Amino acid sequence: MTDLDRLLHDHAIARLITRYAALNDAARWDAVAALYTEDGRMSRPIAPDSFTEGRAAILAGFLARPARASRHIVANILVDVAADGITATASSQILLFTASEADDGGLPIQSAKPPLVGSYADRLVYQDGVWKFTERRGSLDFRQA
Repeated sequence: MTDLDRLLHDHAIARLITRYAALNDAARWDAVAALYTEDGRMSRPIAPDSFTEGRAAILAGFLARPARASRHIVANILVDVAADGITATASSQILLFTASEADDGGLPIQSAKPPLVGSYADRLVYQDGVWKFTERRGSLDFRQA
């Protein structure tokens, strides 16, 4: 793999991680689930050892969530593409801000709780010309007071 290939893969994976956050905040659950392989698995940062397995189950889990306004801020994305160019790992940190709907239909009202600070450890595979998650393991970096 050339340096340029590695750079392009790194960028594509960082973009995938950022896209995941944007789609999650937009509640576009079909599109979020499509970022996983068919047999992919995920755990939420609040339950890092409780995995949901399979794209269909991941979609069902997202669809079952109560509606909310959220913003995920993603930072410190580090990518390591394997020499084979078809598998990779990545890590990133997240800040999650949540809000409730405003009675007047205006901007959502930000939660008084501080944002959650967490991390993701990802495993990825290059399939059909795109990177997909085979595993996203979330975890919290701080507990709430």
